[in-house]
Amino acid sequence: MVTLARCIVVYGMVQGVGFRYFVQRVGKRMGLTGDVRNLPDATVEIVVEGLPGQVEEFIKELRKGPSMAHIERLDIHDIAATGRYPTFTIEGW
Repeated sequence: MVTLARCIVVYGMVQGVGFRYFVQRVGKRMGLTGDVRNLPDATVEIVVEGLPGQVEEFIKELRKGPSMAHIERLDIHDIAATGRYPTFTIEGW
């Protein structure tokens, strides 16, 4: 099985609106692994690993976001899959 990994930075109104919890829920539901964290510049960074089709579907869900969020753009970069994530976690609690 080919595992794809992406680093995604989400811009817009994505802090203080439950966005990290949304990301974690969607990632776990889709069987993906990775983590999500707030960055100091008011963006959110996501590292996601999984099968290519699942990762693409995950990105489609991110573009919608939770109802309180407003997604302006996603910067998406391919990265090397590490397999170090046992599940999908929220960092920076």
